[in-house]
Amino acid sequence: MAKKGSRVQVILECTEHKTSGKPGTSRYITVKNKKNDPERMELKKFNPILKKMTLHKEIK
Repeated sequence: MAKKGSRVQVILECTEHKTSGKPGTSRYITVKNKKNDPERMELKKFNPILKKMTLHKEIK
């Protein structure tokens, strides 16, 4: 039987990519602990399409 826990899988999407007008999206999948971090996650990650570090926010 699978473990029951507070860790959930989240998708991070680039915030600057939509305004750039370039096709495609930059998304990362990661895991977070919902008890310790109840609000939406924000991380700086590398966007390979824009070729720079950008802010990625949790979606859904």
